[in-house]
Amino acid sequence: MATIEVNGTAFGYDEAGAGPALVLLHAAIGDRRMWDAQFTAFAATHRVIRYDRRGFGETGGESGEHAHYEDLLALLDAWGVEQAALVGASMGGACALDAALAAPERITRIALLGSGLTGHTWPDHMQADIARVTAETVPPERLARYAAREADVDPADVRGMAEANIRYLVAGPDRDVSVLPAGMLALVREMCEQVYRHDWTAPQWTERIPDTRHRLGEVTTPALVVIGTSDARGLVELSEHLAASLPAAELVELADTGHLPSMERPEEVNTLLRKFLGGGGSNGSGRPLR
Repeated sequence: MATIEVNGTAFGYDEAGAGPALVLLHAAIGDRRMWDAQFTAFAATHRVIRYDRRGFGETGGESGEHAHYEDLLALLDAWGVEQAALVGASMGGACALDAALAAPERITRIALLGSGLTGHTWPDHMQADIARVTAETVPPERLARYAAREADVDPADVRGMAEANIRYLVAGPDRDVSVLPAGMLALVREMCEQVYRHDWTAPQWTERIPDTRHRLGEVTTPALVVIGTSDARGLVELSEHLAASLPAAELVELADTGHLPSMERPEEVNTLLRKFLGGGGSNGSGRPLR
């Protein structure tokens, strides 16, 4: 495993290829392994970098106050990347938007797959769904004890929360998990279980939340918004909102697809990304800093 240290934390990452820089930002229910298909495909035309965000995968979560987009921009400096295109899934998309606002001159394009949005308030119907699914899996009082580090973690609860996420998000509320490719299902389960083990045992830290939700009109970077029509309704609604609010956005809907289209429909997503990224972005992408 390659690591690079910024902002007091060693980040696990992979890098391959040469050309314009392309950085892959994973979802909050996984880690950088969710990009296997894209990492391999785009290494032929780009300098592709994928990394585990703070508190995920092989990257630790130090105590204190941090922001994912600040880590990303510091990592670009450490890698010697002046400009990059970003592809973000779920909350990785939120990180991409935050970075595009903080340093617009450094971000050439952003692709948002089932994207989240920093500071977004999920609609009541989605909050109710999540509360119901969670309560059916782990009692709220036990979740509170895990969050406070007041109880030993039961492996059955880790597995249960991973399965709940797979049912509600990865497959989607109206589909059975049997529709997902077996290999994908096994990897998502492994990644998601690791997320919960870490969340309930690792050092706690506070995330600085930028006011991105009210500044979408300022993100003039070309954007591709991709959403699976079988994703949770709140996420479909958010993608529609992003596409309508970002000045240079295109919305693409993938039929019969859940929350992780890069894993469920890798070839379709790669085709969309190739078209969106074109020959490699603006002049200077991936150039070392001087």
